[in-house]
Amino acid sequence: MTCDPRVLRRPLLVGLIPAVWTVVLGLWGLSRQNSVWRDEAATWQVARRSTGDIVRMLEHVDVVHSLYYLCMHGLFAGFGPSTTVLRLPSVLAVAAAAACVALIGHRLAGAYVGLGAGLVLGLLPAVQFYLQEGRPYALVAAGSAASTLLLVNALRGRGRKRTWAAYACAVLVCGWLNWLALLILPAHLITLLWSRAPRGVRVRWAVAAGAATAGVLPLALFSLDQSGQVSWVPPLTWHMMIGPAILLAIGGLGGLLGRRTGTGTAERAGAAGRTDRTGRADRTDRADRAGRPGPTGTVEPPGPVTGSPSVAAVGLPLLAVPQLGLIGLSLVKPLFVDRYILFSLLGLALLIGALIGRAVDEVARRSRPAARCVLPVLVAVALVALLPQSLAKRSPASRVDDVLAAAERTRQLKHDGDGVLFIPAARRDTWLVTPDAFTGTRDIALAETPEKSGTLKGVEASPARVRAAMLAQRRILLVTDATGVARPTRGRRDRTKAEVLATHFTLVSDERIRGRRVAVYERLAPAGGG
Repeated sequence: MTCDPRVLRRPLLVGLIPAVWTVVLGLWGLSRQNSVWRDEAATWQVARRSTGDIVRMLEHVDVVHSLYYLCMHGLFAGFGPSTTVLRLPSVLAVAAAAACVALIGHRLAGAYVGLGAGLVLGLLPAVQFYLQEGRPYALVAAGSAASTLLLVNALRGRGRKRTWAAYACAVLVCGWLNWLALLILPAHLITLLWSRAPRGVRVRWAVAAGAATAGVLPLALFSLDQSGQVSWVPPLTWHMMIGPAILLAIGGLGGLLGRRTGTGTAERAGAAGRTDRTGRADRTDRADRAGRPGPTGTVEPPGPVTGSPSVAAVGLPLLAVPQLGLIGLSLVKPLFVDRYILFSLLGLALLIGALIGRAVDEVARRSRPAARCVLPVLVAVALVALLPQSLAKRSPASRVDDVLAAAERTRQLKHDGDGVLFIPAARRDTWLVTPDAFTGTRDIALAETPEKSGTLKGVEASPARVRAAMLAQRRILLVTDATGVARPTRGRRDRTKAEVLATHFTLVSDERIRGRRVAVYERLAPAGGG
C-alpha cells in the first residue's frame, strides 16, 4: 500500500482520511463490554435529568461542565441513554480534531506531514483513552484544533473578519467546556511572536482572544466557589513530571529534526524537468506556489506569507505551554490531571507528523516510489506496536470501576424490601444510572434526592437517623468500592454505617465486580432489637 498521488493533490482528502481512520478506531470496542465508570456515570445521571434540575445542580456543583451536560441532555432526550450515545460525541470530536491537525500540517509543510499528523493523533495512547470517554475532554481538543487551524489560516494571509470571529467562538466554546482550555491562548501568542506576525494580525488576535476570555471569565470565577470538587487531586510531585518531560522531549525532537520538512522533496518527485501537453515546463511550479495541485498530482503549501509559521512554531507551543501552564497553576492549587490539557497532544501529533515528513523526504532522495510507502508502513508498525495498549484501553479493566456491572449484580442479589446503603455516598451513582436494577429496594440513608437537592449524590440523613433506619432492616445490600480502590472511610455517616453493619449484621455474601463491591448483610437479631 502506498500514498496515492491523487490523495496528495486534494487537501480535502488529506483531512478526510485521518477523520475516517479516527472514527474507525473510536467505534472499535466502543461499549467496552457494556461498562461505564464513575466519571461517565456522572455524565449519564445528570444528562437524564430535566433542564431545570440540571441548572439547579450547576448552582452547587460541576458548573465547569455546564455546557457539556446540557448538550448530553439533548442527546439523551433525542436518542435515549446508551454507551453509544454517551461516547460517540467524543469519537466524532477527536475525528474532527484529526482532520484539523491534518489540514494544519498540510498547509504548513505538505500533504505527508498533514496525513502523518492526522493519523498519529488517534493512535496516541492518551487520545485512545479519551476517544471513548463520555466526558468533555475530546470536545475541548476538537475546538482547540479548530481554533489553531483558524489561526494558521490567518497567519498565512487569510485573516478575514469572519476568520477571527470564528476563532473567538471556537476558544469561547472550549472555555465553556473546560475553562482550563484558555491555556491555548498563550500557546497561540508564542506562535504569533515566533512567526513574526504583522502588527495587524497580532492586534486582531488580541481582540478575539480578549473577547473569548471575557466570555469564559464568569464561568471561571463562579467555578472557584466549587473548587472543593478537585480536592482529590494530589499535590504536584517530581514523579508526576515524568510524563510531561517525556512528551516535551519527543516534541522537541520532532521540532528539531523536522524543522526542514516542507521543502517538498517527496511531493515534487518527478516534477522537475517535466512538461505538460502544451510543453510549458513551469506550469507545475506556478501551481505549487499557489497551493494548488500541479499536473504531477503533487501539492505544495502556498509560497511564504508574511508571518507564516513553521510546524515547530505551531506544534511546540501547543504541546509545551498547556503542560507548563498547568504545572504552574498546580503550584498554587493542585490541578495537574492530564485530561484537563488533552488538547496539548495536538501539538505532539503535529511534531510527529513533521518527523514523518522528514523521513519521507530522506527516502525520496534515494527512491521516489519508495517514499510513498513510508507513511503507510510507519502507521502500520505503530498500530501493531500499540495493539496491546489499544486492547487494554478498550476493556473494562482500563477504568477504576464499572457502575453497570455493580448494578447488574445488585439486580441478581436483591430481595423485595431490602435496604440499600452506599459507602461513600458517591457510589449512589450505581442506582442513579440504573434505577431499575434497584426496583423493590429502599435507599435507607437518603433524605433528599439528587434532583431535589441539586446535587450529584443527594443528601443523606443524620447519623442517628441512618442508624435507626438500618436497625429496622432485616437485610441490607451494601454497594461500595473494592479493596485497592476504596479510600479510608470519612465522615460520621459512613463510620456509623460501617459500625452498625459490623455490630448488628452478619455478612452473607460479598462479591467484587470490576472495582466495586456488592455485599449482602442480614440482621443478627429481630428487627428493632437494637
